[in-house]
Amino acid sequence: MLVARPRPLIAAVVPDRIAWRVAAVVAGSALIALAAQVRIPLPFSPVPVTGQTFAVLLVGAALGARLGVASAALYMVEGLVGLPVYAGGNAGFGELAGPTGGYLVGFVVAAAVVGALAQRGWDRRFPTAVAAMLAGEVAIYAFGLLWLARFPLPVPLLDAGLIPFVVGDAYKLVVAALALPGAWRFVRG
Repeated sequence: MLVARPRPLIAAVVPDRIAWRVAAVVAGSALIALAAQVRIPLPFSPVPVTGQTFAVLLVGAALGARLGVASAALYMVEGLVGLPVYAGGNAGFGELAGPTGGYLVGFVVAAAVVGALAQRGWDRRFPTAVAAMLAGEVAIYAFGLLWLARFPLPVPLLDAGLIPFVVGDAYKLVVAALALPGAWRFVRG
């Protein structure tokens, strides 16, 4: 006689689809936080080179607009409440209010942009995935530069917040687009 295996308590309370979405958002946030720990300070800019853009673009494309935004927003909240998830293990409201705050907000917008384009099929081919991620990069730079312009800088704005990052961000964008099929397997698996 076969006896049915009882469902875990969480499955009885939370439908599987909701549990999967929560897990995906937490995993996306964790990937962004992990990538933030790759930090290279630049002596002429308050903005460091980090791995966050790679993670934000990949999370947005793999999870779509809603879950990608939720992941990026959760990442911001984690840092605001004091978890050391921002670049270099930093945390707190000072990071959001400081020179890099616009880039942090731009991450949420980029996840929305890339996720929305992915939901329209832009993630299915490498060239269009790159184009979607480039649109996300533009959002990050737009918010980052607008915010950074409020602070005194030792060099012109574009030299502090854009030009030194373009080549590295292009590389991270291509790597994120190449990693997308693997992210799909993770998300669907």
